[in-house]
Amino acid sequence: MASAETRGYAATKDDLTKRLRRVEGQVRGVEKMVEEDRYCIDILTQISAIQAALDKVALGLLDQHAHHCVMGAEGETRNERTAELMGAVGRLMRRG
Repeated sequence: MASAETRGYAATKDDLTKRLRRVEGQVRGVEKMVEEDRYCIDILTQISAIQAALDKVALGLLDQHAHHCVMGAEGETRNERTAELMGAVGRLMRRG
């Protein structure tokens, strides 16, 4: 069973952090585009890229959660974590 102190993404935490920092930079770039009165479609294109990057992070977290936290659990805990996983998938799919 997975320890509460060990997360499924622990092995890729550095990569995850780098990706999130890149997204943060993209968001700041969009803010600057708005301040500079850039063309709407250009801003929307950048927002789409940010959403795609966040989706990639989310899918990686879902995969790691499934392998580490769900598959590593036993009995009723596995059932509970499977339900949590499916709830998270549902929330991600309803976005927008």
